[in-house]
Amino acid sequence: MKNIFVGNLSFGATEDSVRAAFEAYGTVERVNLVTDRDTGQARGFGFVEMTDSGEADRAIAELNGAELNGRALNVNEARPKTGSGGGGSRPRGNGGGSRNRW
Repeated sequence: MKNIFVGNLSFGATEDSVRAAFEAYGTVERVNLVTDRDTGQARGFGFVEMTDSGEADRAIAELNGAELNGRALNVNEARPKTGSGGGGSRPRGNGGGSRNRW
């Protein structure tokens, strides 16, 4: 089983359209398009799990840079999450710049 990161997805991409693109290369176990937990809006990336590692490698090679819904995909093997995950409780400040006050 290989987990594949798919980035630069159009916000109109669906699980079915992503599945169809990857099924051209082999068996797809699961497609997960990431959405914002507050708004439910697509975040422009997702993950595809493929059963066969060789098929997954071929899909990565062929689909990286390929267009889906008018956008060039960024496709590579997903890396495991690290313990230093973002998010957190840091305030956002007042619009950026070097004068952020925490």
